[in-house]
Amino acid sequence: MDLSHVKNPHDANELTRAYLDSLLVEARYLDSASPDTRLTLYGKTFETPIMIAAFSHLDNVRKNGMAQMAQGAKDAGACNWAGMGEESELEGILATGAQTVKIVKPYADRSLVFHRLEHAYRAGALAVGMDIDHSFGPAGQPDRIGDLEMAPVSLEELKAFVKATPLPFVVKGVLSVQDALKCAQAGVSGILISHHHGILPCAVPPLMALPAIRRAVGDRLDLFVDCSIDSGIDAFKALALGARAVCVGRAILPALERDGAAGVTAFLKQATGELAGMMAKTGCTDLGHIGRGLLWDASRGAPADGRE
Repeated sequence: MDLSHVKNPHDANELTRAYLDSLLVEARYLDSASPDTRLTLYGKTFETPIMIAAFSHLDNVRKNGMAQMAQGAKDAGACNWAGMGEESELEGILATGAQTVKIVKPYADRSLVFHRLEHAYRAGALAVGMDIDHSFGPAGQPDRIGDLEMAPVSLEELKAFVKATPLPFVVKGVLSVQDALKCAQAGVSGILISHHHGILPCAVPPLMALPAIRRAVGDRLDLFVDCSIDSGIDAFKALALGARAVCVGRAILPALERDGAAGVTAFLKQATGELAGMMAKTGCTDLGHIGRGLLWDASRGAPADGRE
């Protein structure tokens, strides 16, 4: 990866954007057809593999922002994720009918973790999970969000969290083969490969880590990706490297702020159209046909999935 044009090589977000843009796509027109972008996940079928990231505190963007975001996802036929928030907020999100993955923080008070997992199940969440990358603050101390302290999660604790719910369990913040294999050992259903918008300086871009993680875990885990997924073209690149689906984060916030749920729906439909265009021009008639060898690493002139 050529870093010569990256202004701050410590900035994980710049590095991620640069890597995404360095991936080139080969065309495959013969025997192609108009593609089917539908995704079946945890027993539900969605119109798109482009999902909403696990946001929190969206009232800072638009009044009732979390429910507005969820409504926009539902109307676009997309899966919604939700981060930290009060139980009443999750209930409002789910009242829209949006199929939602609820992410729980690694609270030092483990009883609160179990309580939030149980509430998400009773409220009707599609799946639950935990963002393990919120364990530590910038100086290596346990992270704090408001008056709540976080704590690192052990493999045995993760196993207990997975067993505590009948819902599929997703771990957010995986960025190594080591953690991915531990997640598989714990019995999770999926992992979100992510550096949480640069929570770790100099973090490897998620798409750079994705092929090795896919080779290590095979089909045991659903692999999702976020960080700088801003368009259907970015989503295509993630899927071509082995992701099952992707999460769009900050790129969708202007649409929410400007037009509420309708803006979210419009953004997702446009991105899904961009994805469909990429699929049609690369011989991918459905998501299962977005396979290896489609992407090239511009800096090496070689396939981006690790093959030579």
